[in-house]
Amino acid sequence: ASVSGNIGILSRDFMRLVVIAFVLAVPIVWWAMHKWLENFAYRTEISWWLFASSGLVMVFVALLTMGTQTFRAARANPVDSLRTE
Repeated sequence: ASVSGNIGILSRDFMRLVVIAFVLAVPIVWWAMHKWLENFAYRTEISWWLFASSGLVMVFVALLTMGTQTFRAARANPVDSLRTE
């Protein structure tokens, strides 16, 4: 398989897990933040764009990390890793 094919396959599978984690975490975090902010005298509401921007940052960091590690593993010479085994 090509390097770009490997990156695409692994990134797609990993992104699925990241999105599932985000979907599960958002309601819990919203509830916890809502309860915490109720105790302040000057209350503020939690905006939806905070969750959207944090989700985008999370996806960007996951893609960057996954792409870099997959690229390094795909470009590595298998003989070098077998030599140390």
